[in-house]
Amino acid sequence: MSKQYSILLTGAAGGIGSVIAESFACSGARLLLTDLNNAALTELAGRLQQQHAVEVEIVAADLSSETGRRQIVAAAQTFRANVLINSAGYNRFGLLVDVSDTDVETIFSINVLSPILLCKAMLPWFTTQEFAHIVNIGSTFGSLGYAGFASYSASKFALRGFSEALRRELADTGVRVHYLAPRAVRTTFNEDAVNRMNTALGVTMDAPDVIPGAIANMLRRGQSELYIGRPERFFVKLNALFHKVVDKGLSGQLATIQQHARSATGHAEVPKPQTGKEMKSW
Repeated sequence: MSKQYSILLTGAAGGIGSVIAESFACSGARLLLTDLNNAALTELAGRLQQQHAVEVEIVAADLSSETGRRQIVAAAQTFRANVLINSAGYNRFGLLVDVSDTDVETIFSINVLSPILLCKAMLPWFTTQEFAHIVNIGSTFGSLGYAGFASYSASKFALRGFSEALRRELADTGVRVHYLAPRAVRTTFNEDAVNRMNTALGVTMDAPDVIPGAIANMLRRGQSELYIGRPERFFVKLNALFHKVVDKGLSGQLATIQQHARSATGHAEVPKPQTGKEMKSW
């Protein structure tokens, strides 16, 4: 990489987060890793330092608390971070009526409020740097509302809107804002019911190492938004222009989604439909 990246990575102990850390360590970036899981952070940092001989520091903190964010921002300034990758995320698969209020609140706390407030807290530091980047990791479901993911989709819609607005707000500064929208990824983030549903619907699932490569490309090319997967990019555009067409296409998946969503929340399953009309490319 031509620039020396000093990266603050949230959710670093998670499936996608640890893969992002590994990839950027391999590229020689300096890494400040944060997550709630101190043991996992310590193990990850030690392994990356040993394997790649790069500078890695950790800060175990609660991103959803003001105290935790203060810890993270103080560590980021000392570390002289110039890239923030908001990778931390939370989901609870299920029909909205079956998902607990606590899970809905946690989805919005982790996926929306925490990255917004962390960005806000980092801006006074970032605007003093020669260059800085904010990468918000969203989802295809942030542009394409999907049954069984009502709260998660809403949270990623919000993160996408925030990223767009902040990018425009910071247009006269050296801070660049990027929004990455992956499609389904094979990690432990997915509940078993989600994996079974994806298999039943023939959903394409990417390996986790697709994500850091996409982030690196965005930073190098200065891309503001990137949607992973050609069919997904098409359906996002189609949904924006002709949402009723997508409504009709996705209706063939609904009974299968309901079956697996109810199994995820311990409710009775319904028979899988035999319509032959299910869209296979999500």
